[in-house]
Amino acid sequence: MGGARILLVDDEAPLLDLLKRYLERLGYEVEACLTPADALKSFEADPSRYSLVLTDLTLPGMSGDEMIARMRTTAPKLRVIVSSGYPYEPKGKRTGFLQKPFLPKMLADLIEQMLAA
Repeated sequence: MGGARILLVDDEAPLLDLLKRYLERLGYEVEACLTPADALKSFEADPSRYSLVLTDLTLPGMSGDEMIARMRTTAPKLRVIVSSGYPYEPKGKRTGFLQKPFLPKMLADLIEQMLAA
């Protein structure tokens, strides 16, 4: 477990910080962004350094789906986990979904599954 670099995107600062600390404890390298614009800027600077993107579906200025679509124009095989309190149907086999609220173990298990795929 761990070792991979995760781009984490959520507009709720307390949740973003909590998830970042949890994932770092699991051994992942995590870059956290509050907005899709910041996430796209980081991602576009070097798409190859990210193993996975973990994003909220509802974000300010752009949905998580829109952000993912833009990222996949440069990295079509990008692995993504979308989390939301709303129902969501993953688009593509490299996209996972985690319904909020979720348990930390559920997140850890899905990340491992996505990275192994």
